[in-house]
Amino acid sequence: GYQDDGERARAHAFTIDSPEVMRVLDATSRFDPTLIVGFNEIRGSELYNTVLVAHRGHLLGRYSKCAAYMKFHTQGRDFPVFERETRDDGVVKFGVIICADGGYIEPARILAVKGAKVIFAPHYNYINAKGLISHFMRVRADHTARAIENYVYFVRGNNVTVDKEQSILNYEGVGYGDSYVVDPFGEIVARTRRHVED
Repeated sequence: GYQDDGERARAHAFTIDSPEVMRVLDATSRFDPTLIVGFNEIRGSELYNTVLVAHRGHLLGRYSKCAAYMKFHTQGRDFPVFERETRDDGVVKFGVIICADGGYIEPARILAVKGAKVIFAPHYNYINAKGLISHFMRVRADHTARAIENYVYFVRGNNVTVDKEQSILNYEGVGYGDSYVVDPFGEIVARTRRHVED
C-alpha cells in the first residue's frame, strides 16, 4: 500500500535491483502488456516515489515523481521517454508522470518535447470527503489541459478504495477511481466509473 509516514514508507521500500523487482520482471515475462508498477524506491540514502516500466521480463526504466509532496520523498529530476512496438502503428513513444505531476505544465511538456505521444499518469488518490469534488474537478481539468497543450493521449489510472485504507494513518478518505484516456483534443475516449472497480 501507499504509506503517509516516512518510517513505514522506508520500511516497505526497496531498490530497483531488489528481489521484489526481479519477481515483478519474472511475472511479466510471459505477457505482452507493458506494466507500470509503483513503489517506494531506496536509491542511496534517499527515498523516492517511483514507478518501474517493464515489458516481457525486461526493465525498460523508471521514473520518480518530481512533485513529491511527502517530506520524506526526494523529488525526481529525470523524464525518460520509452518506446514500445505496437501491433498496428509500428512504435509508440510514451512517458510516465505520477499523480500530482500532472497538475504542473512542465513534466508533461518535457515528455512531449522528447517525443512522447502518450503520457501515463498512475495515481493513488485517497481524498477526504470535504475536498473530494474540488479535487475531482481540478484533476480532470489539469489532465485535459495536458492532453490538449501537448497534443498527446493522457492516460490516468486511479485507485478505488471504499473502506478505510490501512496504510494511511493520518486521515480518513476515499479512493474514488475515475481512470480515463483523454485524446489530444481533450475528449475522454475511455473511462471507468467512479467508486467502482471496473
